[in-house]
Amino acid sequence: MNLKTSYSLIAPFYDAAVERATRAARRRSLAALPGDGERILLAGVGTGLDLPHLSPAPRYVGVDLNRPMLRRALPRAGKLDFAPVQGDVQRLPFTEAAFDAAILHLILAVVPQPEHCLGEIARVVRPGGTVIVFDKFLRRGQPALLRRLANPLARRVASRLDVVFEDVLATVPQFACEDDQPALGSGWFRLIRLRRH
Repeated sequence: MNLKTSYSLIAPFYDAAVERATRAARRRSLAALPGDGERILLAGVGTGLDLPHLSPAPRYVGVDLNRPMLRRALPRAGKLDFAPVQGDVQRLPFTEAAFDAAILHLILAVVPQPEHCLGEIARVVRPGGTVIVFDKFLRRGQPALLRRLANPLARRVASRLDVVFEDVLATVPQFACEDDQPALGSGWFRLIRLRRH
């Protein structure tokens, strides 16, 4: 089963499983967005759980591979200047430096090739731009045997459990890590802020 199919099946239940558990961490993460950004990308916008927590001033573009997820996101946009785009975050349909900032919430550990996703974000975010990440990551050398054992099944259905953020970041030299804090699950989920060189 590919991600597009599995998330079409998950879409009706996604909010019930994820919204309440991640609400406070999402708010904390989104507070790191710069106030002067005019055009902000939500990569893997999903059902739009971030949208109610965003400032109304900027223009937002939300990209997701899955049309049922995007349909669920639209009502959450309210009065935001929000444009949904169906597309692959590993091959973004935008020009270079098109955005002032990007939000990557629960997407790097979902896509098959997180390095490609972060590389595409580096391409479409302008130099000096901010990228905020909220996701679950292993740390280098962390055994996490249960997560690693569950990963082959989990990655086919919903999410990878074996992504090491430092390894992904090392493939994209355009970014510097400005902040990295534990968020949920005893630090398994992290809030990370990157700056584009």
